[in-house]
Amino acid sequence: MIGKRRAATAILATAAAVAAVAVFDAVVGGRCDAQCAVGMANQTVRYAAPIALAALCGLACERSGIINIGIEGMMLTGAMVAYGANLFLFVLLKELGASPQTAGSVSRLVALAAALFAGGVLALLHALASIRFRANQIVSGAVVNILAIGITGYAYRQFLSQNLPAGPGTFPPFDLPLLAKIPVLGAIFFSGQKPIVYLVPLLVVAMHAVLFYTPWGLRTRAVGENPRAADTLGVDVERVRYLNVVVGGLLAGAGGAWFTLEAVDVFNPLMTNGLGFIGLAAMIFGRWTPLGAWGGALIFGLGSTATTALGIFRPDIPSPFPQMFPYLLTMVVLAGVAGRAVPPAACGQPYEKER
Repeated sequence: MIGKRRAATAILATAAAVAAVAVFDAVVGGRCDAQCAVGMANQTVRYAAPIALAALCGLACERSGIINIGIEGMMLTGAMVAYGANLFLFVLLKELGASPQTAGSVSRLVALAAALFAGGVLALLHALASIRFRANQIVSGAVVNILAIGITGYAYRQFLSQNLPAGPGTFPPFDLPLLAKIPVLGAIFFSGQKPIVYLVPLLVVAMHAVLFYTPWGLRTRAVGENPRAADTLGVDVERVRYLNVVVGGLLAGAGGAWFTLEAVDVFNPLMTNGLGFIGLAAMIFGRWTPLGAWGGALIFGLGSTATTALGIFRPDIPSPFPQMFPYLLTMVVLAGVAGRAVPPAACGQPYEKER
């Protein structure tokens, strides 16, 4: 039964991707040749990275029974912290005599670590509210989003909006040796990308292996399905949930860092633009599996790529219409999947250990 559901999801994903490509080709009048298609696929992988990280965050949380709609806020905070740390550390290191190249390399790595930390802190707040105080998990996640909007907006107005020195820029793109030479696939997945994008498939494979082939993954899935039975067998339900939520926050922080360390060298309020919620849609589309979630992220990344390409090939189309495409694609995909997708049985249910 599980195999049939996964096969149906794969078929739906393929159909959605083919339909999106067909619609795009019809709109641009067939002006996108093979080289253009490879370039769009490469850009799709890049745009899918933050969505995939958001999906993995939701997956880590919900597989252990905790709903996390605060991913958007964790990503936004990670983006702001990464930008601020990158900028101010770069300036400090230059004043201490470091070369621009050394200062930039160090500041970007520290900024990425700072973004992970920021996402982890917000995730810990959500975990405390949801696990320790057994608050409504939807409300707790919404509070995280509101808190993140307030904190990042205040920091932007006070420190990041004007009279800033030149920063070190984003991570430079590079090719992966040998892999970039693979025909077609090398140009799509292993050429001209940046570190966070390259890390995404590794994280997807690692999470799949941990979730389905390790004792920790078995405990996580048990806690998400039946925490009382897992507790009876000696599993520390609260510990499993805490660790999974915090790990999810680290992934969301990395997704936020993508915006200011790889996409653009600037922070703007609300720049995550709903990708945290689209990540949840990708997780549902992938039926709470890492590989499926990445597939969903690639489909939604294709929507963002098509938006950019339409602006180039069809400038006569008013810009709001192409910008709607990723969100329309999200609704269409979820309309075909959400009714049949079954979350972990204990997802959203607080657990109180019997004394």
